[in-house]
Amino acid sequence: MQLGMIGLGRMGHGMTERLSEHGHDMKTYDPNVTERTSASLAELKEQLEAPRSFWMMIPAGKITEDTFKQLLEIADEGDIIVDGGNSNFRDSKRRYVEAKHKGIHFIDAGVSGGIWGRTEGYGLMVGGSDADVARAMPIFDTLRPPGEQADGFVHAGAVGAGHYAKMVHNGIEYGLMHAYAEGYELLAAEDLITDPQAVIQAWTNGTVVRSWLQQLLARALREDPGFTDISGYTEDSGEGRWTVQEAIQHRVPMPVIAASLFARFASRQDDSPTMKAVAALRNQFGGHAVQRVALSG
Repeated sequence: MQLGMIGLGRMGHGMTERLSEHGHDMKTYDPNVTERTSASLAELKEQLEAPRSFWMMIPAGKITEDTFKQLLEIADEGDIIVDGGNSNFRDSKRRYVEAKHKGIHFIDAGVSGGIWGRTEGYGLMVGGSDADVARAMPIFDTLRPPGEQADGFVHAGAVGAGHYAKMVHNGIEYGLMHAYAEGYELLAAEDLITDPQAVIQAWTNGTVVRSWLQQLLARALREDPGFTDISGYTEDSGEGRWTVQEAIQHRVPMPVIAASLFARFASRQDDSPTMKAVAALRNQFGGHAVQRVALSG
């Protein structure tokens, strides 16, 4: 199948390579890389045969919105646009309506797999009409992990469902990562444990907490014991925030995912104002000692 890939970052590049290696005719555009087949979206369109298939694999937000608007201007009736980034599902629903008014098809596709997807396959959660999803299935079948079972791919529902499913997926990811990280910290704090990495490595087989994330934690500790080379500062893509917002909207209790999101915020504070207030309060009501900031000079 012929596909125009827009965005050749870590994910987009890996997906393009995987699709090319399996015989798909890939045309590419990314203004930030030199290894591309086209120098503009207009040129990308000319390289594709109608009806065309465009796949946006770019960061959510303004860049996706601007690219989508440009595609609406140049795409022809019958072309299809797939948004494979981490867009908000509400934006995907709106874009579907805008595309439909011009006779252009639209699919939202949540994609998981990171840098390992090129070799292991990607997890795909898509939203769209039955006909549109069927049209793009050769691409989905190549991207997802191999095997006769349908695992690794789901047609989650109408447009918006793909990115909604990916949002919840990433919220769960927040909670899982934080639980593993807390477990590591407790292991490292106990003198009885002589090798925290070996313990986590041992969990990769036979235990109920084994997972790919847990294996990656063991690998990271093996490469950098004690994480001496990295900072604890942790960004968030927005997916965790949206998950918590949806939990509030639907009145679904979500204490673990919410706590993991707030922990990321705390990681960005050199000296937390909240914890300063806690220390001051403990000193006020109980006379507990506080650590004073050393004055320079």
